[in-house]
Amino acid sequence: MRAPSLILLAATMAATLMAPATAAKDRPIMRNERVVPEILGFWRSRGYGYVVRMESSGPKLFHVAGEFCYLDPRGERDPDDIFEYYRELGPGTVAFSSEPGDSRYVFDRVASLPTACTDRTPWTPSRIASLVAAIFTDLYPSFAEFGIDWKARVAALERQRATITDDATLFDALQTLLAGIEDAHVELHGSAARRPVGLVPGDGPTLKQVAATFGPEQRWRQSYRRQVLETILQGKGYEVANGNVLWGRIGDVGYINLLTLADYKPNGEGLAAADTVFDQAFLAFSGVRAVIVDVSSNTGGSDAFALHVASRFADRRRLVFTKIAVGAEGVEPQQLYVEPSPRSRYLGPVYVLMSDVTVSAGEIFALTMRTMPNVVLVGGATRGCFSDAIDKPLPNGWKLNLSAEIYRDPEGRWYETKGVPPQIKREVFPANDLVGGHARVVLDLIKEIQERGTLN
Repeated sequence: MRAPSLILLAATMAATLMAPATAAKDRPIMRNERVVPEILGFWRSRGYGYVVRMESSGPKLFHVAGEFCYLDPRGERDPDDIFEYYRELGPGTVAFSSEPGDSRYVFDRVASLPTACTDRTPWTPSRIASLVAAIFTDLYPSFAEFGIDWKARVAALERQRATITDDATLFDALQTLLAGIEDAHVELHGSAARRPVGLVPGDGPTLKQVAATFGPEQRWRQSYRRQVLETILQGKGYEVANGNVLWGRIGDVGYINLLTLADYKPNGEGLAAADTVFDQAFLAFSGVRAVIVDVSSNTGGSDAFALHVASRFADRRRLVFTKIAVGAEGVEPQQLYVEPSPRSRYLGPVYVLMSDVTVSAGEIFALTMRTMPNVVLVGGATRGCFSDAIDKPLPNGWKLNLSAEIYRDPEGRWYETKGVPPQIKREVFPANDLVGGHARVVLDLIKEIQERGTLN
């Protein structure tokens, strides 16, 4: 591995590195509070199950799946922040995004709304059940990985539709339909007999063990936090960024624990707050032998945030992953890159500690960091939940979201359901010590680094 170093690039050079190569093609969809004339009309997405009617006052979103179509019930102009920018891809084809360089949603111009979008058939419980089945049929990528015969499941649901007559029987039917999909980005929330009902699968082995033997997850996470601050950092660390980052220096090893990759300020994601954290930490880490970045209990956030943080360790621009929507025919996978930060960077040995609790944007961070030559992944495989959680609010007021994208590393490997594998295996959360085991792993790792210099 390389010798530890902190590098500060000149601002002008960094600005060039950070600017997306295609930024000039991204244009705001609104001008003077009106949608620009070029994109007025009807558009249908490739993948994602969207149709949008671009009116002069703004977009109106519809959801399509199978034979169904319905107006998004949330009543907001752009509830998922999809329609902020557009980029022309060819005649009658554009890509919408929330900001330049962010996730692209490819749409083709169509003459009108699908006929189903104006269907006034009542949304009975049995029809909602069929709609959910259609949404998963069109968008979900991982049935085979979970060993599910989806066609048989849908056929069984159709045979029982006559018995789905109220919210309780609807929930029972959907619970059976979705059983075994252990995906942390699949959730269903509703109510039956005036009581909340829901499905929140995909916890992974460690959190299931926590629920079974330790009690509420939040209590365990509080114990985890105390172990970091008191046992690892010995009361000399820092708890910053809205409580989402714990960091300190243990002798000649730097330690940063990222509990999330979002909400570093009370009112939002706070990329500027993240920059402040790393500016201070890297100043304190001057001369360290190595840095441990601990995402073993990271609950996720956003891809953009993960890439932003990873840029503090990047030596050069690198392709880190590609993504594409399920069913996006004729669309090239979007390539995502990490760019060297214009601020201070640490390019010495880095050890990323992860586990099956590490999920979503935490996994994106691990996937990104593993492309760097000075980084080693330590611990256990991550949860295996990379796709964005796509919201599909249902016409009956229930909330549904699911994975609907495929992420691949630069070599084309797909880690959904399996997780990013470690290069050095460690049992981060042993079943017989769910509270103290993590701290011992970190302290042992620090000792090994101090005794051996580097680990490979």
